[in-house]
Amino acid sequence: MKCSIPKGTRDFLPTEMVRRNYIFDTIRDVFKTFAFEPIETPSLENLSTLMGKYGEEGDKLLFKVLNSGDFMQDVDFNQDYHKVAPQICERGLRYDLTVPFARFVVQHREQLTLPFRRYQLQPVWRADRPQKGRYREFYQCDADMIGSESLLNELELVQMIDAVFKKFDIGVTLKINNRKILAGIAELIGAPDKLVDITVAIDKLDKIGIDNVRAELSERGLDNQQIAALNPIFELSGNSSDKLKRLRELFANVEIGLAGVEESQTLFDLISEVQPQCDIELDFTLARGLNYYTGAIFEVKAHNVSIGSICGGGRYDNLTGIFGMPNVSGVGISFGADRIYDVLTELDKFPADLEQFTKVLFINFGEAEQRYCVRCAAQLRAAGISSLIYPDIAKMRKQMDFANKKNIPFVIFAGESEISTNTLTIKNMATGEQQTLSVEEACALLKA
Repeated sequence: MKCSIPKGTRDFLPTEMVRRNYIFDTIRDVFKTFAFEPIETPSLENLSTLMGKYGEEGDKLLFKVLNSGDFMQDVDFNQDYHKVAPQICERGLRYDLTVPFARFVVQHREQLTLPFRRYQLQPVWRADRPQKGRYREFYQCDADMIGSESLLNELELVQMIDAVFKKFDIGVTLKINNRKILAGIAELIGAPDKLVDITVAIDKLDKIGIDNVRAELSERGLDNQQIAALNPIFELSGNSSDKLKRLRELFANVEIGLAGVEESQTLFDLISEVQPQCDIELDFTLARGLNYYTGAIFEVKAHNVSIGSICGGGRYDNLTGIFGMPNVSGVGISFGADRIYDVLTELDKFPADLEQFTKVLFINFGEAEQRYCVRCAAQLRAAGISSLIYPDIAKMRKQMDFANKKNIPFVIFAGESEISTNTLTIKNMATGEQQTLSVEEACALLKA
């Protein structure tokens, strides 16, 4: 039988794992700096929790898990699939971390103090078509604040985005919009009932171009006059202040649109106080396809890399209301660890020393030498030096070849002479230099 794994999933070798952990640790450290607290939720959620929260396209990408037992006994399979599925699948793999977080807040409301700030680093699953930068199983690194409507929260998300990518030394553009502006646009062109259709279509502008967006809008039921009325939006230019000024004019009689403009102006005024290093752009075609967003929305793209967004998020004002806890506002972002990995790889931005798993290898000469090496290795490990004793009594050449293949920078020889003088002979594999030192001196050298 040929060994394989499902498409869109991956095994991770040691080098890949230390790089992934570098990403997780960097993001986690930033979350901690902004006083977020860690939680975890299960991989499986009830489908009733997940369905209807991600839009029509999102629901299609949910991995549904068949019920256990004789679940097909009373099912009429002549029905439409969407009627059959809930009868045979009561659970699904989580699509993101935000909806499970809303469920978590409602379920544990008595144990949480609002406003609550959480971070979560866990895998999610989507039944998507695998391609570069898009996987069926991937990790998200989320930070959310819930129980506060303050735009200071949005500002802190911007600051965290800036801090994370500064640490990674990745140039990025952060695009910002507001779903109230999108709702205002739908009302402005006389299609308020087509908000979801409009946002789904224009969210693809970067991918498929303006002509294809117009074609999709037509397919979704907008007439030519309504589509033409979007032209002033597509043609907006200038800095954020110029764009917001023009929108105020367009939204003179559109209340929800004006509310989105004022929120965006306040956020950009706050951003100007902290002067982030990343590029920030107000983009009124940014929609983000998830239905639960209600206010500011964010999306981050890396410079000089042809890959989709590597971070995104936004404000959701009543997601917990779906689970029986209304009027609780939240806002959050999600860093795509797998796409960040691809960007760091393509730009060669991983630190050079990440892949050094072992600092020193003890050559194994025999049983007596083994016992001495065990004692010495224990002292080195206690000093924080990663140490390995070659496990078998083998030819010197084989052991040295092992050190070279593993890129181990130092090799230690401990024979009769070293045992009698309680010393170690250390060879620098890069320079070939050897020196005999006490164990204490060896620790100092290797830690330097």
